[in-house]
Amino acid sequence: MSTIIAGRFQLQEDVDRARRALADAGFDAGRISGFYLTQPGQHDQTPIGGDHLQSPGAKETPEGVVQGVATGGAVGAAIGAATAPVTGPLGPVVGGLVGGHVGSLFSFSKMKERGETEEGSTENRVPPREAGMLVAVAFDDGDGLADKAVDVLRQLGARHIERAEGNIVDGDWADFDPSSRPQLIS
Repeated sequence: MSTIIAGRFQLQEDVDRARRALADAGFDAGRISGFYLTQPGQHDQTPIGGDHLQSPGAKETPEGVVQGVATGGAVGAAIGAATAPVTGPLGPVVGGLVGGHVGSLFSFSKMKERGETEEGSTENRVPPREAGMLVAVAFDDGDGLADKAVDVLRQLGARHIERAEGNIVDGDWADFDPSSRPQLIS
């Protein structure tokens, strides 16, 4: 694996200019990559699309639904049974169904808010990568090449410059994970 320095640009012309500037600064043109990064959640990394099979905020939702249905169903059935002389034999059934439905809404209390970490999570607070044009350059660390790459990208107006490990071959960052959290330099 090589060290990779990447920065985000707004326009395709900026990407082309950055690729030329990095090559002029002595970096191997085959190890410079420029590509568009889509919005978080739209990276199509699962068979059904998106970045995750389950929404990170809904991790505890199935447990909440089961708890809510059980509790609401029991309470509704009890109320229905108590009103059976008035409602007849369907009272406990209808009460249980209505109670189960109302109780299932309890699951919303188990969902986390946007930006809130999961309980016990070691998730860092670095935000995900924003959409935009990325230029990345790979090199074998040494001789201050990381500082040189950062300086070139900064001079060209790159934002969200980050450091990563990976492989860029023939202009393609082959092992890039768009949903990973960046190690921001600036």
